[in-house]
Amino acid sequence: ENPAQIGRGYVAITILDVNDNAPEFAMEYETTVCENAQPGQVIQKISAIDKDDPPNGHQFYFSLTAEAANNHNFTLQDNKG
Repeated sequence: ENPAQIGRGYVAITILDVNDNAPEFAMEYETTVCENAQPGQVIQKISAIDKDDPPNGHQFYFSLTAEAANNHNFTLQDNKG
């Protein structure tokens, strides 16, 4: 690994709440993408939790901002979970 060939980027994710407990990520994520990653390759799966009732009644969805949605380097895929 050559440190001169490493780039870093940050992703800002806004979590919106509709009741008293805000959703949270299930864990902290740190993602690495290799330069030879193939198109369509999964690079990170993310999950969120919500402490509000009912425990099995909440569904989450993730979306890209309009600016990011027009950048075809990254996409989101719903895993129906």
